[in-house]
Amino acid sequence: MSKTLKTGVLLVNLGTPDSPSVPDVRKYLREFLWDERVIDIPTIPRWLLVNAIIAPFRAPKSAKIYKELWLENGSPLKIYGMANEKDLQARLGEDYVVKLAMRYQNPSIQSKLDEFQTAGIKKLIVIPLFPHYASASTGSVYQKVFEIISKWLIIPEFSIVNHFYSNPKYIAGFVANAKKHMDKFDYEHFLFSYHGIPERQLTKGDCHNVCKFGTCCNQINEKNQHCYRAQCFETTRLLVEALGLKEGTYTTSFQSRLGKTPWIKPYSDDVIKEFGQKGIKSVLAFSPAFVSDCLETTIEVGDEYKELFEEHGGEKWDLVESLNDSENWVDLLEELVFENTVKK
Repeated sequence: MSKTLKTGVLLVNLGTPDSPSVPDVRKYLREFLWDERVIDIPTIPRWLLVNAIIAPFRAPKSAKIYKELWLENGSPLKIYGMANEKDLQARLGEDYVVKLAMRYQNPSIQSKLDEFQTAGIKKLIVIPLFPHYASASTGSVYQKVFEIISKWLIIPEFSIVNHFYSNPKYIAGFVANAKKHMDKFDYEHFLFSYHGIPERQLTKGDCHNVCKFGTCCNQINEKNQHCYRAQCFETTRLLVEALGLKEGTYTTSFQSRLGKTPWIKPYSDDVIKEFGQKGIKSVLAFSPAFVSDCLETTIEVGDEYKELFEEHGGEKWDLVESLNDSENWVDLLEELVFENTVKK
């Protein structure tokens, strides 16, 4: 009897240094920031910016932050990713092979695709672990996967998940985590802080010339359906509706900007400073752009923004945990696989 070919499922997250040491952090930054979709400027100035300025000078500071984040078994991003791989494999059974990869560093996309190629899978399903589509995240995964499998002599049927920012299970996961906090405290305000991207990356992809960085993002429609900012605002709308929040008690903002060029607004740190001026004393913060707790959630939103809030008169700041290894998250991953599995 011939052996049944399996379907390969590749989970891809952004990446993490191999350790919080300065050399490993510098190596990670160089690979991450060298990506033309992350820093979308010409090659020579990008090389100079990454190798002569950012990586040498930012690595020591970032290494200190990673040491604060690091757990006994390593990076939370990788720990939760490995748990997702194990749990999803158990759900899907022997007809599937689930593997975790990182867009930058290890385990690499190349190494995991090599394993799938050797195994002779019948279909490949790639799930970038980014709820919202952005050129610098999901788009970069698309490009890397295409570069690799385009060189295969035999290319299996494959599909890539584009986004899941409005999926009911994704929303339910953050709602469940938020209610753990809301059941214990009556917060005055709620902040939905998403990772930012340069404005130019949206205008470059705006085929319909509708991007004004304002109320055009308040509703998803045919012309802005691929807009990262609009997708983020839609996630906020769905979370607000599911949590029953009142108008005026929540804000959507964007964090982690780099450099002097305009990034999508409003900026999270500016919004937090305004909270003090408005007399807001308690905030429950969300970081829905990330499915796993990482530097941008635990450190940036959980610690640094808390300090900023307190400096401007705030008293209570809590962060809603990411989906991590929750049941809701594994349910969603399983659903995404089945949606992309060809019916026999």
